[in-house]
Amino acid sequence: MTIYKQGSRGELVKKIQKALKLYPDGIYGPLTAERVREFQAAHGLKADGVVGPATLACLLPPVVGTLLKLKRSRRTINEIIVHCTATPEGKDYTVDDIRRWHTMPVSKGGRGWSDIGYHYIIDRYGHVYEGRDVDVSGAHCTGHNSHSIGVAYVGGCAGNGRDPMDTRTLAQKTALLNLLTDLRKLYPRAKIHGHRDFAAKACPSFDATKEYNYI
Repeated sequence: MTIYKQGSRGELVKKIQKALKLYPDGIYGPLTAERVREFQAAHGLKADGVVGPATLACLLPPVVGTLLKLKRSRRTINEIIVHCTATPEGKDYTVDDIRRWHTMPVSKGGRGWSDIGYHYIIDRYGHVYEGRDVDVSGAHCTGHNSHSIGVAYVGGCAGNGRDPMDTRTLAQKTALLNLLTDLRKLYPRAKIHGHRDFAAKACPSFDATKEYNYI
């Protein structure tokens, strides 16, 4: 279970601060903790200044739609490919984290790409983020990038970080379904596939082609 408290840092802390109308510096300090306690008391939550799942759900309600005005690509799109980030269950990672992994030089353990490989990313709370511009071919599925949109959810591995596992939260499942539905409206001829349909890997750790064949 991920919790946020004094000393925590990162993009989720910035979101918490924005929800509390604080300056979003991404550092969970005493002022953030004080505002969290006030918020918790006002919402009948345990006022301990720690943001756990219950407080987070009140502060940042799960997305039930994409909340994005989706841009239609100028490329011809005939595939929408679903991925996972192949990260451990219960671990939060941001678009900036993924972009750093993808753009870091190969010599330092990265992919050496020009930008993040996916066009859309869904975090564990169901929030949908834009990645690479949809007008630019992705870097997510060899042999299919030029005519596809790449969508990834954060997770896809068991807690050991190795074994494939469908770790989608309810919020992720809802957001992914809505995002794919909206993308199909933009690209009615595009077929939805899982990465594993085109590569010898488990990604996205569930059968996306079967699950979404009715969209």
